[in-house]
Amino acid sequence: VQLQASGGGLVQSGGSLRLSCAASGFPVNVYAIGWFRQAPGKEREGLGCISRDDDTTYYVDSVKGRFTISRDSAKNTVYLQMNSLQPEDTAVYYCGTDHFQWKLCPGTSAEFVDYWGQGTQVTVSS
Repeated sequence: VQLQASGGGLVQSGGSLRLSCAASGFPVNVYAIGWFRQAPGKEREGLGCISRDDDTTYYVDSVKGRFTISRDSAKNTVYLQMNSLQPEDTAVYYCGTDHFQWKLCPGTSAEFVDYWGQGTQVTVSS
């Protein structure tokens, strides 16, 4: 089981980025996938998730309406579309999947992630 997060970079305030989480070793449409971020000096924060049973998505209030999670089963990839980015969104972004606990979605708590991707840096300049 592997997750490969990519798509991070430097963007100006108000801009957009789309992150990808490419999976190998398992089908993304069978397991819940969550997105997280960790800013320097802060704990890893859950942003949202896509459920294992269907394409239902859940988001924390801080990103609701700005971030969108989607899944492409043909590419075995989950995406995080981020719009209206602000400097406070600067962090390393991670994807994670829950294969054993069945509790990742809807709460998106890091304690329920069984496998993590390596993270991708997002920097938003003001």
